[in-house]
Amino acid sequence: MPQVVPRATPLSAATRLQLMWLASPALPVGGFSYSEGLEAAVDTGRVHDEASARAWLVDQLHLSLARADLAVMAAAVPAWQRQDMDRVRELNDWVVHTRETSELRLQAEQMGRSLVEWLRQRTGEARQEASDTRLAQCAALQPAPTWPVAFALAVAQCLPPSGSGSAHATQGAAQVHEALLTFAFGWAENMVQAAIKSVPLGQTAGQRILQSLIEAIPEAIDHALSLPDSQRQAFTPMLAILSSRHETQYSRLFRS
Repeated sequence: MPQVVPRATPLSAATRLQLMWLASPALPVGGFSYSEGLEAAVDTGRVHDEASARAWLVDQLHLSLARADLAVMAAAVPAWQRQDMDRVRELNDWVVHTRETSELRLQAEQMGRSLVEWLRQRTGEARQEASDTRLAQCAALQPAPTWPVAFALAVAQCLPPSGSGSAHATQGAAQVHEALLTFAFGWAENMVQAAIKSVPLGQTAGQRILQSLIEAIPEAIDHALSLPDSQRQAFTPMLAILSSRHETQYSRLFRS
């Protein structure tokens, strides 16, 4: 007889709203202050209009985010759910040691620390840490909790237990997929706003770029989910060169 694959239980409205909250550019972690090399690409003329901004960001999604941060998220969410701190530390160390420039590493660390602080203050530090020791464990990561690893904890705190057996595997996979959608959309909105400010572009052009990113995100997530540890990578030479130049760029709006 054919095997029946159990369906994942839909997320509750409250959980979906929590995930939308985490994806918001208004989250007080400083994401608006970074362009991740885009400003340097504008300064050198590589990005100069809507079409080139769209191409840059779609390439960055596939070549950088999918192969690094989204792949880290795919492993970090279940690690936080089962409280596997050895795995969490391994993933955090990987992020720290694979950032290709100083400003990109500082971004990952600053946004990670800021998210942990926001999680503490959202319901009160004492209450939060008493009910969930993972927050203190995240804060203690050295040299700092990085952005994708801290974000994975924030998502894991929102998600309900996924059960056991075959239903557990199906539910867990669905939850990780939702986590990656949340992370990728938050990144896309911040990067589109960076393009609007730095190129500059109008709001309507920005929305068209966001539409292109939304269409590309599912494929990027599928790629990230398919990557074993040995194929996860952070290798974007041109982005690294531009980020290094941005550190000493004469005039700039963004921190990266």
